[in-house]
Amino acid sequence: MAILEVKGLRKAFGSTQVLKGVDLSLEQGQVLSIIGSSGSGKTTLLRCLNFLETPDAGELYVKGEELWGPACTQPVRQKRLHFGLVFQNFNLFPQYTALQNVTLAMDLLAREKLGKAGARQAEEENREKAQALLARVGLADKMGLYPFQLSGGQQQRVAIARALALKPDILCFDEPTSALDPELTGEVLRVIKGLKSKDTTMIVVTHEMEFARNVSDRVIFMADGVVEEEGAPEDVFGAPKSEKARLFLANSIRPAF
Repeated sequence: MAILEVKGLRKAFGSTQVLKGVDLSLEQGQVLSIIGSSGSGKTTLLRCLNFLETPDAGELYVKGEELWGPACTQPVRQKRLHFGLVFQNFNLFPQYTALQNVTLAMDLLAREKLGKAGARQAEEENREKAQALLARVGLADKMGLYPFQLSGGQQQRVAIARALALKPDILCFDEPTSALDPELTGEVLRVIKGLKSKDTTMIVVTHEMEFARNVSDRVIFMADGVVEEEGAPEDVFGAPKSEKARLFLANSIRPAF
């Protein structure tokens, strides 16, 4: 069974149809890259998957459980726990250290479930988990620093650790390198590549074509609110069937000099 199934997802903003019936599926442990021109619907799709936007129509299942559709009754806040999202611009809390940014959601969830008194032990465990996650993304020596004391690449790595903290079923990245210079872009992409495993399922909206080609198990090319082409990286990049995909890739992949 696919870990994620999306059927006929639609979203409009006023009279503008942004998603016009998107279908996709994803298996456990796969990396899916979503590519396409600005305005094609990539980020809106990701925001709908994370319930930061409410779809107008369609169905969404994670591990066979309906999260959006006619039979779904699960609260939105609970639905969001299935996904972790890394934003373009980090969205760290400036008043908290790197470690506090990672522990915050875990601590709030513990207090909600256990009460303030019962959460004390859980909070200590959360601190240890956060330290391990920050070490995993190469920030073992930066845990006590505030966002303004970190480079853009380091801030994005904190954001990745934070997204991993609640152990989401699917980890999503919304153009995670768009706010970074080339040197820091490589730093963050290496961390994302290092997360790839049979236990980590990822969706990456990206303009980094080489990353999508080399790291993805599957690639989706979106255009005008629909999935125009999808397949293995070697098929989408090597022999695209869609004329729109061919034109996009011809303009996006720089020739080697």
